[in-house]
Amino acid sequence: MAADKNAKIYVAGHNGMVGSAILRRLRREGYGNIITRSRAELDLLRQSETEDFFASVRPEAVFLAAARVGGIMANMTNQAAFLYENLQIQNNVIHSASRNGTKKFIFLGSSCVYPRECPQPIKEDYFLTGPFEPTNEGYAIAKIAGMKLCAHLAREGVWDAAAIIPCNLYGPGDNFDPASSHVMAALTKRFADAVKDGAARVTCWGTGTPRREFLHADDLARGTVMLFENNPYGSEPVNLGYGSDIAIKDLAGTIAEAAGFKGDIIWDESKPDGMTRKLMDAARARAIGFVPEIDIEKGARLLIDEYRRGAGRS
Repeated sequence: MAADKNAKIYVAGHNGMVGSAILRRLRREGYGNIITRSRAELDLLRQSETEDFFASVRPEAVFLAAARVGGIMANMTNQAAFLYENLQIQNNVIHSASRNGTKKFIFLGSSCVYPRECPQPIKEDYFLTGPFEPTNEGYAIAKIAGMKLCAHLAREGVWDAAAIIPCNLYGPGDNFDPASSHVMAALTKRFADAVKDGAARVTCWGTGTPRREFLHADDLARGTVMLFENNPYGSEPVNLGYGSDIAIKDLAGTIAEAAGFKGDIIWDESKPDGMTRKLMDAARARAIGFVPEIDIEKGARLLIDEYRRGAGRS
């Protein structure tokens, strides 16, 4: 079905950073029958609305990029909301799609589904082998449930499903709200604002020692469409990562340089660090030809430029 450029494809969450990147990539690859709905048009938290949409539209393929997402503080302080809303969105979309003719389902997961303590780089085989990172347990449980529901439906012959697990993401449409942003966008805002305000110092959370892996949303979208077209792994998880990680202190330095910040960087060690390291093994994605194109230095410059243009959510 993937070779049919006229197949009816629904991208859920097309206004978000991930969904909009997937939408751009599908259009670039020549898919011409893409269905989208804004939240004002279709609230995926509402079961009846979602069921009516799928019964009417009957998409042949679905990319589920709609989710409630946020950084470490948003996750820590809203565990119940992250668990409930993501479960609700996933259950409504997956169940309705499975009952209305969808034959291909792409589920966007998260690296937080992996245990807090596991060998590095993280292989897909480590899924469900240990306790979660407590700062984002609610979100992790929801994503795991969605992956499992898609996989069980695949095993029952309902559809072909792919479970994609990206590393930390950033890019066009990122969220710069300090209360809910992820680390890349949060640091971008802090350093860009510091330059604009002439500040002599910037305070960052934690010790700066944890290491993280970052992938630009456009690279994620390219890898996701590649797996849509050629997925030899069935419903087994597939990591999409950059292939190397960076200490948060070094990331802050990279973003500060991209922003032109020359002052001092202070680390507030009373704030949580999260997992010590999250580097994913991307051998499965590499085996089908996925190689990221945007490195962290270029990505930092692009994100600084986007923030200064006011293009992100803040």
